[in-house]
Amino acid sequence: MTRGADLERIRLEGKALRTSALLVRVSASPHARLRVGIVVPRYGHSAVDRNRLKRRLREFVRLHILPLGVPSDVVIWAQRSAYRLDFAQLQGQMELVVTKLQRTREVAGGTTPGAEGDDILPRPSGGA
Repeated sequence: MTRGADLERIRLEGKALRTSALLVRVSASPHARLRVGIVVPRYGHSAVDRNRLKRRLREFVRLHILPLGVPSDVVIWAQRSAYRLDFAQLQGQMELVVTKLQRTREVAGGTTPGAEGDDILPRPSGGA
């Protein structure tokens, strides 16, 4: 998922799952399938560092999140501290995210996060 409008919608509507190095937002998907976006800000790092972090996160998504098969939109924002983590530490962060994602799903009764009747997601504020 790369469209700015989709990323902004999930940022505003999605449930936040945080670790020390990652911020993950999960929202119900209007497409009824899993879509994942990865955002890695530069934070003053080189393109090589940034691309390495993006590749690692994509690999973790492939190994850990895609098998869940949750029909949701998931956006992963790397935090500044993610650049300091090695592969194993980043994998530990991702496993925390998967655990939280599974727990969120169980609390919701196996429904899609944000689905009707789901009480764990923030409600729209309704006004500006």
